[in-house]
Amino acid sequence: MSEAFKTAFAAGVAMGFSLVSIALLVVTILIVVYFQIFSGGDETNKIGALMENIAGYGLGGSTVALFGRVGGGIYTKAADVGADLVGKVEKALDEDSPKNPATVADNVGDNVGDVAGMGSDLFGSFAESTSASLVVSGASMSLTDGGIVDINNLWYPLLVTAFGILVCVVTSLFALYL
Repeated sequence: MSEAFKTAFAAGVAMGFSLVSIALLVVTILIVVYFQIFSGGDETNKIGALMENIAGYGLGGSTVALFGRVGGGIYTKAADVGADLVGKVEKALDEDSPKNPATVADNVGDNVGDVAGMGSDLFGSFAESTSASLVVSGASMSLTDGGIVDINNLWYPLLVTAFGILVCVVTSLFALYL
């Protein structure tokens, strides 16, 4: 049981950390690129346009999560129905019978559904929460320092996320090796 837990946990850790790390890298690059695109002119308008695009990133994350969840469900249901039809109906076998070759397809479909669904949910949650914190940070920049807008204020929510990733790495090592 311990080895099965470690294998499952390590697989989840690999997917979760890679997904959140790449998403954090992408949103950081987007902020830098958008800030350069909107350079010049009034600083407040620049931050407003930047925040509209960052909000679009959060909406896009929700859309990707929706389609990933639905797509994963389609794989799961198709494999499950196929395994049930072949095993139960045609050959009168149990659902997870070793004599039923469709059981492998059923398990693959379940795993694809879980990985696609949970991974897309994780990305959607990350994109929405990070975009929301960036928009709040961008909106509050004009309220501090006498109305002077500074792009460096946007790095705080991203640093909190990066620190959270590092803390999760340490706690995951405790879970795997202790």
